[in-house]
Amino acid sequence: MAATKTTKWFFEPSHTGAEFRARHMMVTYVRGQFKNVHGSLEVDPDEPEKARVEAVIDATQVYTGSPERDAHLRSADFFDVEHHPTWRFAGSRVRQVGSTGFEVTGDLTVRGVTRPVTFDVTYLGQWDTPWWEDGRNLGPRRRAGFSATTRLNRHDFGVSWNDVVDRGGVVVSDMVDVVVDVEAVLESGEPDVR
Repeated sequence: MAATKTTKWFFEPSHTGAEFRARHMMVTYVRGQFKNVHGSLEVDPDEPEKARVEAVIDATQVYTGSPERDAHLRSADFFDVEHHPTWRFAGSRVRQVGSTGFEVTGDLTVRGVTRPVTFDVTYLGQWDTPWWEDGRNLGPRRRAGFSATTRLNRHDFGVSWNDVVDRGGVVVSDMVDVVVDVEAVLESGEPDVR
């Protein structure tokens, strides 16, 4: 029986984040972000279609640059963070669509509502880098980068607040674009996958 080459990675929270944008007042986009996204990836480089990925976002930490808007997004009108402080994604269906492209499908949970979502993922490569702990470089540690995008209908997750503006327009669009940038670090003791 052949040994598995499955590697385990963790998302480095300080270098992993998610952003979203929605149309505002029918004329422009408003963006928001979440930092310190936590997650993990298990993948065999020879069989990427069997990869598994998990990510957790702390929705209480939404940031748009406007404290009033951030508070409104945290309220029951939008994210309802008092009852649903975290969002989760668990992906286990992967299809390779080019040398660095993948479609990763899994379950996204927002506001307690779980729906299947597909992210278009671009693999950005790997590099051996320093690894600092307590002021000492314990590296090198292998890092890999990924960028994932999707478009969601916010109503599918119960995020349905809105108001009307002149000529039948709305304050917030139904569709929301999402980008997640991941810096994953190979766990200690894992095989070199160059």
